[in-house]
Amino acid sequence: MTQSAIHSRVIGTGSYLPARRVTNQQLADELATRGIETSDEWIVARTGIKARHFAAPDQSSSDMATEAAKRALEMAGLDANQLDLIIVATSTPDFVFPSTACLVQNKLGITNGCAAFDVQAVCSGFAYAMATAHNFIRAGAHRNVLVIGAETFSRILDFNDRTTCVLFGDGAGAVVLQASDEPGILSSALHADGSHSNILCVPGNVNAGAVQGEAFLYMDGQAVFKLAVKVLEKVAHEALEKAGLEQSAIDWLIPHQANLRIMTSTARKLGLPEDKMVVTVDQHGNTSAASIPLALDVAVRDGRIKPGQNVMIEGVGGGFTWGAVLFRM
Repeated sequence: MTQSAIHSRVIGTGSYLPARRVTNQQLADELATRGIETSDEWIVARTGIKARHFAAPDQSSSDMATEAAKRALEMAGLDANQLDLIIVATSTPDFVFPSTACLVQNKLGITNGCAAFDVQAVCSGFAYAMATAHNFIRAGAHRNVLVIGAETFSRILDFNDRTTCVLFGDGAGAVVLQASDEPGILSSALHADGSHSNILCVPGNVNAGAVQGEAFLYMDGQAVFKLAVKVLEKVAHEALEKAGLEQSAIDWLIPHQANLRIMTSTARKLGLPEDKMVVTVDQHGNTSAASIPLALDVAVRDGRIKPGQNVMIEGVGGGFTWGAVLFRM
């Protein structure tokens, strides 16, 4: 295989949601004990979310990432020691360091010394990680790459703030990319604008053994909504232009699963019927970097996404970051 002929293809997908499923009503009842009012109707009307999953107290991002990875490897028909690179997109790593990717490598029993590192682009993280993995493969540096999005956002939620605590959940999703003679990933487009870093952030850090600042997620919902709707359409068209395709070539749209109103607005602007958009946000809420691979795995396993079809993934996240990847299954 000559370097000019190297492409990367998705050959396996996997996902994992923790056992504890919390419906809107269960969460509303829990919040009521704190004197905070919300309801299933209020949450569904504004977000489309009906339930979310929360990790067990002893369950970490690397634990969930490992489970999703095992399922992706099984579908790909690969042994873990055939991997030569692991990239984990996460904003909620187990530790400051080592990386979650190194922890996953160990939990998978990999002994071949493959490279492993984390990517931090919040809800755009999986798109960033996919594009990064693709470019490593295209350069001829790696052949089998495991790309994971994993989050335990429940650990950084302020359950006294109903505007944010109802939105997020925990989970992990994974894909295996492999070098191929046939095109798989067709294009990608990644962007960031740090001047908007204050609208979605966790404004705290560890200093002298204590948290300095705030350790809870903060979000300016209206500002995020306006930016998201604006950039998602643009970045999708950018990825299409790079691939030399029209928007009609998109068979499936998998946007970051954050808010159903943002998702449907994006599909409408791309001229796609809603039945060509994969929606799982209702079942697991916003799982940040895990949301796109979770939705992808669901649609692959239920038979909606078929070999040869074109899939567009895209997301926006704190930073402010945004990105899209167009690929053929």
